[in-house]
Amino acid sequence: MKKIALFAGIVFFAAACNNHTSDHQSSDNLSAKAQDLSQKVQQHPDSAGLRLQLVDALDSLNNYKEAAAQMDLLIRKDSLNYGLWFRKARLQESAKDTLQAIEAYNKALHIYPSPDGMLSLANLLAEKKNENALLLCQRVAELRLGREYIAHCSFISGVYYARTGNTERALQAFDNCINNDFSYMEAYQEKGFIFYDAGKYADALKIFQMAAQVNNTYADAYYWQAKCYEAMNQKAEAIKNYQTALGLDNQLKEAAAAIKRLQ
Repeated sequence: MKKIALFAGIVFFAAACNNHTSDHQSSDNLSAKAQDLSQKVQQHPDSAGLRLQLVDALDSLNNYKEAAAQMDLLIRKDSLNYGLWFRKARLQESAKDTLQAIEAYNKALHIYPSPDGMLSLANLLAEKKNENALLLCQRVAELRLGREYIAHCSFISGVYYARTGNTERALQAFDNCINNDFSYMEAYQEKGFIFYDAGKYADALKIFQMAAQVNNTYADAYYWQAKCYEAMNQKAEAIKNYQTALGLDNQLKEAAAAIKRLQ
């Protein structure tokens, strides 16, 4: 599921490093910075800015439990701050705690019904097959904020329809999303999944190929092309696309396993 990332400004902490710094060194630098920030927060416990920097550092280290604890301290002092509840919701999303994220988004929206918050909440509700996702998307669409927001509304609506088995409405929604933003990769993916799950591998392949033409560095487009070729018993093409996907994203363990299995 796409995590909507174009909305309300969230400042993420990033450790300074050059292009030759290894991932391990970057992690060490970030950990050291988090420790430094923790000490500064202890020295200046009333500094919301420092505490938010610490939250971002902990988030980057996947230390969601401690980051959430820091957010709770901020919210305790300023419980009517929309931005703090929104930030907590995003943090809970990263921690894959959907129920807590939904609760935080609802509290944020009770303070200020922003379109960003509404779509972020709708994004989660669509996956849970909750029809309130459609109502939130409709509210945002009625604000006429431009094609970017229309694309998001269409995508989220499409996910809801796809998850509830209404594939015709889902395809219409994904097409509308792409018409408003041709580079919306997740819409191509979700559209392709519908055909793939129906066993229509050739049709799914065309969608994933189109996605790769729009963005030739999008690893998932090649990975799912490979899945289609494998389902059609075209092993050579499958291996080729798995290799391309792995070359673009070396964290795709499924692609590496598929290559080993097919060779």
